[in-house]
Formats: sequence, structure tokens, C-alpha cells
Amino acid sequence: MSNTFQTSSDLDAIAVSEQKFARLKWRMLLAAMFCYLFFYTGRQTFGFAIPGIQADLGLSKTTLGAISGVMLWSYALGQMVNGNLADKWGGRRLMTAGAVLSTIFNWCTSFAVGPKTLVLPWAANGFVQAAGWPSGGRVISNWWGPHERGKSFSFYTFAAGMASVLAFITSTLVVDTFKLDWQWIFRIPVLLMLVGGIVFFLVSRESPQAAGITPPPSHTAHDGLDEPSMEGVDTERSLSRYKTVLRNPKIWSTGIAIGFQNAARYGLLIWVPVYFLGADWKQGEGGISPLWITVALPVGMAVGALTNGQVSDRFFGSRRDRPIMLFMLAGAVCALTLWLGNLGTYGGIAVLFLAGFFVYGPQASFWALCPDLVGKKMAGTATGVVNCFSYIFAGAAEPLVGHVIDGTHDTSLVFPIVASSCVLSALVAFTIRR
Repeated sequence: MSNTFQTSSDLDAIAVSEQKFARLKWRMLLAAMFCYLFFYTGRQTFGFAIPGIQADLGLSKTTLGAISGVMLWSYALGQMVNGNLADKWGGRRLMTAGAVLSTIFNWCTSFAVGPKTLVLPWAANGFVQAAGWPSGGRVISNWWGPHERGKSFSFYTFAAGMASVLAFITSTLVVDTFKLDWQWIFRIPVLLMLVGGIVFFLVSRESPQAAGITPPPSHTAHDGLDEPSMEGVDTERSLSRYKTVLRNPKIWSTGIAIGFQNAARYGLLIWVPVYFLGADWKQGEGGISPLWITVALPVGMAVGALTNGQVSDRFFGSRRDRPIMLFMLAGAVCALTLWLGNLGTYGGIAVLFLAGFFVYGPQASFWALCPDLVGKKMAGTATGVVNCFSYIFAGAAEPLVGHVIDGTHDTSLVFPIVASSCVLSALVAFTIRR
């Protein structure tokens, strides 16, 4: 092991050059991205198993939908808890633990023989899955300064966007190419997550201090961009971290704004396939399968995440509220275009790509806001609290969308609902002013 990563307390920290530190911070970012790239193989694969579970266990879609919803709420609770634990125990260890435990609970889910044996391990899986995102975000915050957080979280959120694509591909391979039973959806793809977690633990270090190095002055030159936390806060105590984060009104604004954003995101992810594969969509030119049209959505989301945070750094001086508002309003326009426009196949692909780009892109700025508002020492707690908000809103919105569609039999109504959520997110983001 290189002396750069000696961490014994009796060793003096090693001062490193700008170039060396740049390589190290990119190493930590890429390690977090690599790990999270596989996290959705343990969470977003349930839908692919539903037909097989129905045929094998005789469960209704209502029951399976409720089980999926329990996992979503469990994930929201896990965010509130695990973000704080990342600050207490370290994001490096917690993210790896989440990957290992999620693999175990996915395998337990694969042996289900009824609703109880299905919901219990799947709910537990949601809780440990929540250990991933805030933990990786904390490690990134420790290595990347405030003036570069938009860029670093853009790349991190891009990995999350690509994780959705990877979850789709691996699940399709299991059920379509390899012709395996539904149980293997919970057994094979998650092995990638297990590898990602182990690699992350071996490659990453919690912070420059934990790596035994002294960063160059450029790393701390912009620390003044962080908003000062409450004076006298004991950041070593969980209760103090929670109190400080929850007393910050901008954290509440951020949580509510990302809540509406995530409601719009899941509205697209869950209901767009239903719309394009249903009777409401009339296939246009080229004979392209509607299945391939829907792929434009997660691809657009990934590219949007890669873009938004860097826009906040380069064009708005690391101010996050403005690119959030800009993208959310553009996302509302795209959603209304999908609803009102008479789009053919190619037009549908283009606008759906843009909808994903603008609706999901602001997540990069939202996550950069967390350490911006409370500092690096409470970044995990803030990220967990904000992400808890986001999934509470998403979990509440999905039954509402389903009820509207059931009542009207018009799946296209998802688009004005998404547009409304985007506008509300933009309005709340205006109050952040950061």
C-alpha cells in the first residue's frame, strides 16, 4: 500500500501537491460512482419479477404494489437514519455495509413463498439500500471543495442515472435472454453491487485526514462558501447533528423542492412505460417499438444529471437554486408537450429525452446543496434528511397518479401531473436563494 494512505496516528500527515491531490479526489469520486452504478440492481428490479411472482405465488398486482410501496417508505426511513450514521461511522464503511446487506436481503427475497416472506426481506432491503447514497455523498464532500461540488455531484448523480439503465438491462437478460425464473432477478444482478461495495471499500478513503495526507491550500480556499452552522454544535453527537440540520429552514425548502422533483421523476419512471406501451400511444413512423422509445427517458436523466451541477458551478457561481428552477420549468414545458403535442415516434423520443434531462438533472444541485448548507461534517445527515423528504413525496404521489388514471382510463394525464410537480418544485426552490 502506498505511504500516501498510511493512517496510523503516530505518523504525520503527508503534504501532497495539487496534481497528486487532484488524482486522489478523482479516485474517490470514481470509486463512489463505480459502487453506486450497481446499487439499483438491488432495488429497481422488482417490476421485472412481478409477472413471475404472480404466476408462482398467485399474488395480485394490488398486493405486489403494496409490497413495492412498503420498500419505498422503508427506504425513506433508512435515509433519515443512515445519513446520520454515515457522519458517525464514516461513509466508506457504511456504503460497503449497505451493498453487502442488500445483496443478502435480495437473496432472502428470492426464497419467498408468500406475501409475508416477500415483504419482510424486501422492506429490510429498502432500509439498507438507503445506506448507499448519503454515504457516498459524504465521502465526496470530504474530498471536493464547495466550488467543485456541483461538478462532483453531477458525476455522482450521473452514475445513479446509469444505474437505472443497468438495472433494466441486467433484469431483461435474466428473464428474456437467459430464460431464468423470477427468483434469479434477486440473485444474479446484485452480485455486481456486492463487487462494487468491496471495491469501494478497498479503493476509497473517508477523507484526506483518514488517508494521512494534508491537502493543498486550494482545497480549503473556498470553505467560506459553506453557510456557517450554528455556533457551538457538537458534530460528534447524533442528536446535535439532527437538531442543527432540522433547524435550518433552507434544508426544509430543499427537502420540499426535491420532494416535488422526485414525485415528477417517479411519475415519469413508473407511468411513461404504461403510456407508451398502452392504447393511448399511437405508434408513429419508422416502425420503432415503443419499448425503445421509453429508453430515451433514463438516458436523458443520466445526461441531465451530468450537466446540471456543472452548470451551477460554471455559470451561476456555485449557486444551486437558479439551475434547479431553470431545469424544473423546462421540464414542465416538456411534460406538457408530451401531453398536448401530436408527436410521432422520433418526436416522442426527442421530447422524452429532454423531459428526463430537465426533470432529473437538478438532483445534482440538490445534493451539492446539502454540504453547502451545513458543512462537510454533517453532510451525511443533511443528505439523508433531504432524501427522506424526496421519497415521502414520491411515495405519496404514486397512489394519486394511479387513482387518477384508474378513474379516467387516460394514462396521458400523468404528464400534466408531472408538469405541476415541476412548477411547484421551482417555486419552492426560489425560497432557497443559495
